[in-house]
Formats: sequence, structure tokens, C-alpha cells
Amino acid sequence: MPDHSSPLASFTGQYDAQGRQIITARGELDLASLPPLTHALTLAAVTGTPVILDLEAVTFADSTALSLFLATHQATALHLAAPGHLLRRLLEVTGTDQVLNLHPTLDDARTATA
Repeated sequence: MPDHSSPLASFTGQYDAQGRQIITARGELDLASLPPLTHALTLAAVTGTPVILDLEAVTFADSTALSLFLATHQATALHLAAPGHLLRRLLEVTGTDQVLNLHPTLDDARTATA
């Protein structure tokens, strides 16, 4: 029987020298794969420090990912770094690019939160 589940997204988290939390997401961000990232962003949000979510290696995101971005944005200073073309298009079509803090690169997000 073929496996039709989506590949799980992976992520890593770290603090940088300025105390910002940087979470790097990889793979597909959808309903099946988001629980670990949701947990990490929820924990990051309670610290009150800026959170940078590096999206450069994300290959797909759906509306559940958008909901997670918006919920995290309401809880803390969330900065989305390096969203790929498809993710950027999704953010533009839904208008969330006007609400969320988007940065073309991780370095730009770091500069904006310095």
C-alpha cells in the first residue's frame, strides 16, 4: 500500500549572540507535519524575545502554516526570513505579506531585529 502522507518538516532552533531565537524550518509545512514546529514556536513566543523563522528550505506550506505564522505573530515579534517563491506568492495572495514581518534573507531578518 503506498504511503500518501507528506514528508515531515524538520527544524532546528538556536539563540544567537543578541538573544534572538532563530528557528530553521525545512520540508513541507502542512497539517500533518506542523505539530513539532508549532510546539517550538509556541515555546519561543513565551520568552518575549524576537523569533526569526528561516524558511529558505521550505518546499511547501498550506493554510495551516499561515495560521501558525499569524498566531505566532500575535504572540511575539515573529520575522519570516527567506521565504521561497511559492511561499512568498501564498503570502501575497492571502494578504499576509502585509501583516507579517518578511525579510528576503536571514541576514536581513537579523539586521531588522538588532
